[in-house]
Amino acid sequence: MIPHASARLVDHALALRWADISPAVTSMARTFLHDTLCVGVAGRHAAHADAVLTTVRTWGAGNQASVLGRPGVRLPAASAAFINAFQIHGQEFDCVHEPAVLHPMATVVAAALAEAERGPPISGATLLTAIIAGVDVAVTLGIASTGPLTFFRPATAGIFGCVAAIANMRRLPRSVALDAFGHALAFASGTMQPHVEGKPALPVQVANAARAALVAVELARGGVPGVAEPIEGTFGYFALLERGEALDAALAKLGRGHRIVECSWKPFPTGRAAHGGIVAVQHLMTEHAMRAETLNMLEFHAPPLIHKLVGRPAFAGMEPGYARLCLAWLAAVTLMRGTVTLQDFDAQTLRDPRLIALAARVRVVANANPDPAAFVPAQAIARSSNRRETTADIIALLGSPDWPLTAQQHRTKARACLAFAGLGRCDDALCAAIDGLDEMPDAVDAIRATGVMG
Repeated sequence: MIPHASARLVDHALALRWADISPAVTSMARTFLHDTLCVGVAGRHAAHADAVLTTVRTWGAGNQASVLGRPGVRLPAASAAFINAFQIHGQEFDCVHEPAVLHPMATVVAAALAEAERGPPISGATLLTAIIAGVDVAVTLGIASTGPLTFFRPATAGIFGCVAAIANMRRLPRSVALDAFGHALAFASGTMQPHVEGKPALPVQVANAARAALVAVELARGGVPGVAEPIEGTFGYFALLERGEALDAALAKLGRGHRIVECSWKPFPTGRAAHGGIVAVQHLMTEHAMRAETLNMLEFHAPPLIHKLVGRPAFAGMEPGYARLCLAWLAAVTLMRGTVTLQDFDAQTLRDPRLIALAARVRVVANANPDPAAFVPAQAIARSSNRRETTADIIALLGSPDWPLTAQQHRTKARACLAFAGLGRCDDALCAAIDGLDEMPDAVDAIRATGVMG
């Protein structure tokens, strides 16, 4: 293991300044902040979000910080970080870094917003810089991992990204930032078991990482020393939470650009591993006139990661979290409705016998791709009742850097998220606030003024 890896990550975060970041990177930071806020607003109606908020309110009184999509709701900062992170990830609609197999913004934005509200105001440029730094650190841990997922990386790597973002935002002394990084290891948790079962513990793990990051920082500020080698230690991050590492090469990328430009939008509110299959079905429908009533069998041949993440069977009454990770059911929804939207996960739809029967004709087949983090290439093979066979090849995922959303597609998604939460009226104001955020002296006030939280 490379020595001083923890210090290199902390030093990178502390050194980053707005003036040193290129316009291409700052543009993507604004774009993905906008995307994350809108997804978090829509998450106000995510499955179990109200129950989570009820629980969070029992953790203590306070009105330090806001909750996305719930104007007027105020909570202690750590509690707000928890519910906001849950909402951002609760509908599987938040952006993802595919090579790292990581959702970096759910934790980082939730923690950064809460920290910004509990202390002295921070500028928009400072908030955006902190987010870029946090994403750099979380993704570095993700791309340094060479083995298959066992722990849930958005939570385990995510907490270190949160601490890095706060360290940058508050210009923490190096010794304090290092202690906070050390405490992050003590709080790092979250396994893939909720993903296997499709349980709401998945966004709970993300939420816990955002909340725990604030606690880690407070412990360090209070003078409590953290472990010195949380990343590279004998019982550190890689020794315990990953099955292999190539950390030296990942750390070398810290000086070459920023990882936020490598993130992908999610055009559908589902697990990212399902997106290639959804687009393949749409292609077969538009280019080859495939229809639900004539489909005999649909196979999606994809890397083993896809089979592992979304190759599960459908059944009536699935939890929304399970359905979002079931490509067979999502393909059936696409065949019946043309796409997958936030409205497609209500109880009635999840029990629809036509969709369950159609999903039984869809299966995911693992191909021989040796890359444990590969999402593509993939191929859909459809066989119709008249024995006709058609195919659709997927070489990149819609929303990825190789196939990014257009500005109009991004705006359409944002509007749909706000409308889903009953806050469509906030669309223009939020766009204007994000576009000019780097000029704002108080980032949180600028966002709160749009009506999406407060």
